[in-house]
Amino acid sequence: MTIGNLYIVAAPSGAGKTSLVKKLVETTPDVVVSISHTTRPPRAGEKDGAHYHFVSMPTFEAMQADGLFLEQAHVFENRYGTSRAAVAAQRQAGLDVVLEIDWQGARQVRTLIPECASIFILPPSRQALQQRLLNRGQDSPEIINRRMAAAMDELSHCTEFDYLIVNDRFADALDALRAIVIANRQCRNAQMERQKRLLQTLLS
Repeated sequence: MTIGNLYIVAAPSGAGKTSLVKKLVETTPDVVVSISHTTRPPRAGEKDGAHYHFVSMPTFEAMQADGLFLEQAHVFENRYGTSRAAVAAQRQAGLDVVLEIDWQGARQVRTLIPECASIFILPPSRQALQQRLLNRGQDSPEIINRRMAAAMDELSHCTEFDYLIVNDRFADALDALRAIVIANRQCRNAQMERQKRLLQTLLS
């Protein structure tokens, strides 16, 4: 079976990364999103094992010490990490795996798995980004200011990524994201394995 591709999708908070990835998974066969471990408490409507694996700080630190994370990051007061074993199992099953992580985690993954494809989602403007954060209605003005400052830092690392997608019109951004996934499935090595019988027939 062909090993699935690995994708990193990063963006500043409010750029629409989660919505794009969710729709990509819903509309593209054999694409899954990796569920991260986090020490932050669940938000309203979030379920353990569906949105995140919610763990205590001692549990997270023990997992990190055991080398169980493919990548890990410290965001505000919370920790986030991606299970090395879970990603490997999904790829071995032939699934394309998407990691929703920040630039810190992206650097770690690129070092360990250089063949991964990294995608950065850009907002159409700084004003649009701030308005999206305000429209969520989840955070205080102080938290929004912190998120905007963090967003500017995140944006400064966009040049480290293979692809840049501007999320102005959602449908267009989704088409661009899906196009990257579909195009990567046609690369020679993957097709040589996937189309082995056809190639034997054509070349015999």
